[in-house]
Amino acid sequence: MEAGVFTLADISSADWSLALDAPGTAGSGLGQVVQGASDVDQCIRIILTTPKGSDPLRPMFGADIWQYIDYPINEAIPAIVREVTQAITLWEPRVTLTGVKALPVTDDSTQSGAHLEVRISWRLRLSRTGTAPPPFLPVQATTIKIPTPGLA
Repeated sequence: MEAGVFTLADISSADWSLALDAPGTAGSGLGQVVQGASDVDQCIRIILTTPKGSDPLRPMFGADIWQYIDYPINEAIPAIVREVTQAITLWEPRVTLTGVKALPVTDDSTQSGAHLEVRISWRLRLSRTGTAPPPFLPVQATTIKIPTPGLA
C-alpha cells in the first residue's frame, strides 16, 4: 500500500468524504480523506462556492453570493449574510449556525476593499430534533473570500 493513502480501516468517523485539492495545488487532496468537523467544514465551503443551478441533479444546491458582487457594499453585505444563512440551513443539517459576518478585506494593496471575507461560525448538531446543542461543544469557523471579478 502507498504511503499516505487511506483505506476504509483508517476512517474512524461516520462523517467523511474525499479531500478536495487546496487552491492552486493540483493533486494535493489525492488519496486523502477528511473526517468529522473537517468534513463539515469542507461541505460548507462546497455549498458556498457552488452557484445555484450549476449542479444539474440539484438545481437549487449552493448559494448565489456571487450575484451581489456589483451591489453597493451596504446592500451587498446583508444580502450575502442572508444567502449564506439560507444555504447552510438548507444544505448542511449537521450544523447550527452561531453567526455569519461579511466584511471588506482591507490591506495595504491597491485593491484594498475590493474583496469580501465571509466568516461563518457554527457548532455541530448532535441530534436532528432541533434542540439546542450542549454549551460545551466548540464553535467552529469557516472563512471564504469573495473576490471582485478580474481582481482575484
